[in-house]
Amino acid sequence: MSPAPPASPEGIPAVTVVGIGADGWDGLAAASRAALSGAEVLIGGPRQLDLLPAAHCPGERVAWPTPLRPAVPALLAAHAGRRIAVLASGDPMFYGIGRALTEELGPGALRVLPHPSSVSLACARLGWPVEDTEVVTLVGRPAARLAAALHEGRCLLVLSADAGTPAEVAALLRDRGFGPSRLRVLEQLGSEHETSYEDTADAWPHPPGAPLNVLAVECHRSPAALRLGAVPGLPDAAYESDGQLTKRYVRAATLAALAPAPGELLWDVGGGAGSIAVEWMRAHPSCRAVTVEKNAVRAERIGRNAERLGVPGLRVVTGAAPAALAGLPAPDAVFIGGGLTAPGLLDACWAALPAGGRLVANTVTLESEALLAERCRRHGGELVRLAVAQAVPVGGFTGWRQAMPVTQWSVTKPGESGESGEQQR
Repeated sequence: MSPAPPASPEGIPAVTVVGIGADGWDGLAAASRAALSGAEVLIGGPRQLDLLPAAHCPGERVAWPTPLRPAVPALLAAHAGRRIAVLASGDPMFYGIGRALTEELGPGALRVLPHPSSVSLACARLGWPVEDTEVVTLVGRPAARLAAALHEGRCLLVLSADAGTPAEVAALLRDRGFGPSRLRVLEQLGSEHETSYEDTADAWPHPPGAPLNVLAVECHRSPAALRLGAVPGLPDAAYESDGQLTKRYVRAATLAALAPAPGELLWDVGGGAGSIAVEWMRAHPSCRAVTVEKNAVRAERIGRNAERLGVPGLRVVTGAAPAALAGLPAPDAVFIGGGLTAPGLLDACWAALPAGGRLVANTVTLESEALLAERCRRHGGELVRLAVAQAVPVGGFTGWRQAMPVTQWSVTKPGESGESGEQQR
């Protein structure tokens, strides 16, 4: 973290972040105008800087370089000791530059003056309650991440990357079985040039418009499309697979044992089709996962499954564990779905876990089952057998077809007290 710039004699931090809308200077509150007028250095994007009248804002103007984030420390250091005003679109702390500046300087070194965000303005135009509206940003992010938010009847606001985003989103909706969804593009919100247009994704006819736009999506699923729920245990048909797939009901039980929480990182060792890692990441937008798969064909397939199901950020490592685990960030949880008998694998996974981390391992073989039983005696935890049977035709009647039972060991690594979560209960 860079040293914080000095405060002004009045005790106000030397860096002020000012949110500005498409209505420019006329839409700013008095405090924002005063901060911009008194700044010695004005930093922002070219479009934002052009909104400021020179007569009211005489400070030196500096446009953000590209890429922006790596340039922040040097740019602030170059103007240390001067009164700096940084311009941001709308609310600086909502997918804005305010986050990067807070990470760099600390919240005490900043004064943030927010403006209504594009989300607030869009909801005001649409009559949508902000608290009931899910927001997905595609600024600097792949459009595929929108797929995880698609559910019948949901209202989404998509922060567009550019003028091409609406057509890209319409194409994704058609591909994911949400072609009947209604899209409305709101351009240049808050300015005198504000406009909007709409249609369904299936019939989207519009060429690219203004680059400054927000996309409203009313989700409607095609009747023939596969229904994907919001909890673990997606249909097996949702995955491209060669048969190496943790089946639906065992997968749901496995995710319950792994217990994903916001911001946590999973190692999925022996990825197969990647279903455990995919559904871990679908549990919350901030959940992260690394899947390790030694078969290159399967590794590529995992990437396709992740993109289709809305978690394109899943990291796929092609290689054999435990060697392929070297250098990975420390996990909050580990799932081992294959290769349990590989020398050193269980030891490497256990050593990588911090205190309080969870490990879940599944197997269908007697050899691996014996290994899990031994580890359960050593470390505690819970050893269960999961058996699933499905009703199938038997002649003119119906009978049960039993799938191979799965033995599962789940354990929480002890803390300094030496007691695991299971033992403490």
